[in-house]
This record gives sequence, structure tokens and C-alpha cells, in this order.
Amino acid sequence: MQLHWRKSSYSADTGSCVEVAERGDDVFLREGDDPEIAIRTGRQQLRSFLADTKTGRFDGFA
Repeated sequence: MQLHWRKSSYSADTGSCVEVAERGDDVFLREGDDPEIAIRTGRQQLRSFLADTKTGRFDGFA
């Protein structure tokens, strides 16, 4: 099955953006300028990661 990739309208004119696709409960993410490499995660895992990012949990990572 082919994935339908989407990206933010804010990055429509650039190649450097994160693109997202969905299939069932799986969410796929890839870098717009390197579309051959993608990661897969679950909806809840992505939701938790984004919430943690917004709270600053990963601010100390180098």
C-alpha cells in the first residue's frame, strides 16, 4: 500500500521539512529532503513524545 505523505503548508516551498503519513494506527515520519528514510511509530507514542517535547523534557539532550 502506498503512503500519502503530507507536510505543513508553512514549508511548502522548501525541501527541509518533516512529512507525515498514516496507515491504521501507525504514523510514519520522514525528512523532506531525504524521503527514502522513514520512521514508524504508533499514534499514542507520537502523542506522548510531542507532549514531552512541549514540556521541555528533552531540552538537555545534546
